[in-house]
Amino acid sequence: MHRFIVVGGGAGGLELATRLGDRYGETRAKRGRPHASVTLVDRYPTHIWKPLLHEVAAGSMDPFTQELEYAAQARWHGFEFQQGELVGLDRTAKRITLGAVQDEDGGEMLPERVLEYDTLVLAIGSTTHFFGVQGAAENSIALDTVAQAERFRKRLIAACMRAEHQEPEPVTHDHEGNEVPRVQIAIVGAGATGVELSAELRNTAQVLSAYGLHKLDPSHDVGIVLIESGPRILPALAERVSSATGDLLRKLGVRIMTGELVTEVAPGVVRTASGKSVRADLTVWAAGIKAPAVLSQLDGLTVNRLGQLVVRRTLQTEADDNVFALGDCAACAWPGNERGVPPRAQAAHQQASFLFRSMGDRLAGKPLPEFTYRDFGSLVSLGHFSAVGNLMGGVIGGSMLIEGLFARFMYMSLYRLHIAALHGYARMVLDTFAHWLRRTTLPRVKLH
Repeated sequence: MHRFIVVGGGAGGLELATRLGDRYGETRAKRGRPHASVTLVDRYPTHIWKPLLHEVAAGSMDPFTQELEYAAQARWHGFEFQQGELVGLDRTAKRITLGAVQDEDGGEMLPERVLEYDTLVLAIGSTTHFFGVQGAAENSIALDTVAQAERFRKRLIAACMRAEHQEPEPVTHDHEGNEVPRVQIAIVGAGATGVELSAELRNTAQVLSAYGLHKLDPSHDVGIVLIESGPRILPALAERVSSATGDLLRKLGVRIMTGELVTEVAPGVVRTASGKSVRADLTVWAAGIKAPAVLSQLDGLTVNRLGQLVVRRTLQTEADDNVFALGDCAACAWPGNERGVPPRAQAAHQQASFLFRSMGDRLAGKPLPEFTYRDFGSLVSLGHFSAVGNLMGGVIGGSMLIEGLFARFMYMSLYRLHIAALHGYARMVLDTFAHWLRRTTLPRVKLH
């Protein structure tokens, strides 16, 4: 019986494990179909779609209503779930080592374990890259996990409540003449995460005044500063998308600073290479990503400068035909483009679908096909205010700027397609309806 192990329960890894379990897992075996052992490994017990974390941080989404229990998904779809963090790989013996799992009190819940595989797929995603900036890791908050997003949300609520009940200080201005608000949030990095968070936070600031913080003027007392080292925001997207997004953010009162390289993050202040200091009650670091450090420590696997596993077009690692990688942790060539496949959710989804088909060829002993990435465009959410993006590639055969209600609908559809990939379209429709009903009985932001 062939043993599949998928390490990483993000968008791509969980979709792959689910589809492999549906095809080769226990339920198929009972019907006389081909049978294989499928195991999903993740260090956390639950899954949440990572592009939603900015909404969790802003308080506009309760993560506990969107989390999926890996153990339950495994039971429903014929695979096994093992909680633990990947700490070692023995390619000769074809086995991985998972670290011990501790409970909230520091006691050992699960011991260190060894799992054997025939096919290993690494899909452990990415982590925040601080680029060695002084104080960035210690004095700013990243948005890699639900815990980090929840930490930011609680600190935001606390900062607003303190400002509400303090005597207002005289109005002050910074060196550029900008009025300094009573609560200021600095977001370092104006990629998709930083831009989406800035808009979502503006919505949160407006909503908070309706729930008891009456002394705070959301337009003037809560400031949001978006700091980008490059010449424009959303540097990975088309310039016209960047320009349209910048106009919308400025209308929302978001201050945009481009061409400012952050050199230090200290308590209460962010400093740039040009000598500017930005007051910050809260700082979010969204300036870049890198692969988890464990990948560079694995048995003989090649990584690039960002720590990503270098893979061939088949998504097999260069050093081992039995080890595959997908998603943010994989460096895969994109023919016809100078850069590789971008670290986006749509790329992870495409690679998961590709590997699902490839595994059938692998079990049948056939040559493996080569992966080709198709760029369907990019969408950036600006909360309930709007959305912007461009559709391209296989969608319309060219490139088209979209914004407003249509772009917002397209953005919301991305998550629904992820739910459909995990549960099927019928359950996705029911989940959408249940989510709408739930939102009608809850406040617009999480207040505690």
